[in-house]
Formats: sequence, structure tokens, C-alpha cells
Amino acid sequence: MITRPLDLAARLRPEPRNFDFWFYVNGGLIVLFFLLFGSRFVLAPGLGVDFQMPAMSGARAGAAMTQRVISVRPSGQIFAADGLLSLPQLREWLRGEAAKLKEPSLLVRASAGVPISMIAEIKSAAADAGFVRVVIGAEEPGANPELDR
Repeated sequence: MITRPLDLAARLRPEPRNFDFWFYVNGGLIVLFFLLFGSRFVLAPGLGVDFQMPAMSGARAGAAMTQRVISVRPSGQIFAADGLLSLPQLREWLRGEAAKLKEPSLLVRASAGVPISMIAEIKSAAADAGFVRVVIGAEEPGANPELDR
């Protein structure tokens, strides 16, 4: 060993006492903080990097400011400000949000592979909930060259 010629081992501090119980204390505190201050977005599924909005000419001309936004994936997952929602949960969420706003408007960011029937169902649910305007999001062709490949 390299410490023997210089007798470095004799000059080292002794090994610390056994502090294994601190491991369990730290683990318990981490679990406690996640339970108290955690959110349902920790470890929740999100919009992946493959989320692509459809391209449409004149998309910028038809752009409008909205008060609420939802994102829809081709798998049927619907993401709102409160996290992942099913269609019945979305209907309840839309009613609650429409009641909070004076003239509610909604932006539906649907990925390129979402069936039009699902978009129509969401638009109908928003109209039933009281949303005055529902905007279906799209991108201008050529606006994002990386996605056009």
C-alpha cells in the first residue's frame, strides 16, 4: 500500500462512529416533505418531446388570446392546469373554470395525431360548460424548421 513508506495511516483520524440511524432519519424526512409539500405533478406523466401541433396556413392570423389552455395527446390523455384528466373529469374542470371567469375562452392544443372526433367532443363539452370561445391551436408551416423535417 502506498501509505506504508510514509506511515500515513498512523496520521489519519480514526473512523467515525456508526451513524446508520441518520440514514433512516433523512429518508423519513424526505418522505414527510413529499407527503406534505409534494404535488401530483411529481412523477406524473407529461407532454413528451414528440408533441407536435398540426401545421396550417394562416394559423397566426387566426390566433387569439385565451384564458385557459388544455393539451391533448393522440393517446387520449388530456392535460390541464390541474394535471392529467379524463374526459368526464375534463367536463367538471371546464364547468368550474367557466364559473370563475367573466367571458371564458379556451385554447385546445391538440397534437397532430388526435382524432377530430375527440376535438369535437372537447369543443362541445367546453360550449356546454359555458366557454364563449374555443380555439384549436395550430402552427404556421415553416415556423419551426426542426419539426418540419
